[in-house]
Amino acid sequence: MLKKDCFFVGKIVKKYSFKGELLIKLDTDEPEMFEDMESVFIDLRNNLVPFFIESSQLHKSELLRIKFEDVDSEQDADALLKSDLYLPLEFLPKLDDDKFYFHEIIGFTVEDVNFGMVGIVKSINDSTAQALFEIDRDGIEILIPMNDAFIKKVDKKKKLIIVDTPEGLIDLYL
Repeated sequence: MLKKDCFFVGKIVKKYSFKGELLIKLDTDEPEMFEDMESVFIDLRNNLVPFFIESSQLHKSELLRIKFEDVDSEQDADALLKSDLYLPLEFLPKLDDDKFYFHEIIGFTVEDVNFGMVGIVKSINDSTAQALFEIDRDGIEILIPMNDAFIKKVDKKKKLIIVDTPEGLIDLYL
């Protein structure tokens, strides 16, 4: 399994018990979605290794307490600390037409209702307080906040995102 075929689930943040249980900080708005997983891929030295889950339950809202098969001691758990967890993309639930996962819109064309064709989404920057579309316009990078008030329509069939940005925002980059 390759990382490009998977999505990030969360990170192992600490040990929970001396029996190898771990706490996962989930990267989701719906942690209950991940309560009944059978297995998960753990990134160990840039290789995705499958681990089967003996038991799991939500712990203090955004943490998942998890017990993996064959991880039975603190030493076993130590080896997994700070590792990232992944699941195959096909495990993502389908979203309504107006909602999208970040990986889905890479390559979509962005059009502004006033400005016209802006460019192509090359990535999403979600390391800031507000996620940003990173758009390529003939080699020039344009950043547009992923704000519900700006996004007017997402057409997955046409691979098109229509936005209505404040006057002058796009011109700042040109």
